[in-house]
Amino acid sequence: MAARIQTPNAVATQRTALVVEDDPDLRGLVKRHLESMGMQVSEVGEGRSAILHVAVHRPDLVVLDLMLPELSGYEVCQFMRAEARLKEVPILIMSARGLPQDRAYAEQVGASTYLVKPFKRHAFTAAVHELVGKTKEEVRQ
Repeated sequence: MAARIQTPNAVATQRTALVVEDDPDLRGLVKRHLESMGMQVSEVGEGRSAILHVAVHRPDLVVLDLMLPELSGYEVCQFMRAEARLKEVPILIMSARGLPQDRAYAEQVGASTYLVKPFKRHAFTAAVHELVGKTKEEVRQ
């Protein structure tokens, strides 16, 4: 029996996500769900740390709360959209702010998708799939 050789193109890389949420319980819940979807997930609890993280690591997806300590989610969006290498990273906003003007401003500063808290798990999963597609692990299921 011949050994199977894997070329670099044959091995898919794991998608990465950053969860930016000041509520540690919700942050952990979102992190675990993204991990169950096959993603490698980092997490931070405030806006300044989010900017530092994305500038160094460039995740495939950012899940971002709007009301954060230090810098708001709006400011994080603006920073990312102003940086050439971060401009195309999808940003999924999850916020308790459900007014139409909140959503409109988030879209204006660069949000890709907006979910109002509390949201259903299937709505979150669908939003992630829309932004980054299905992961290798999900396709196998």
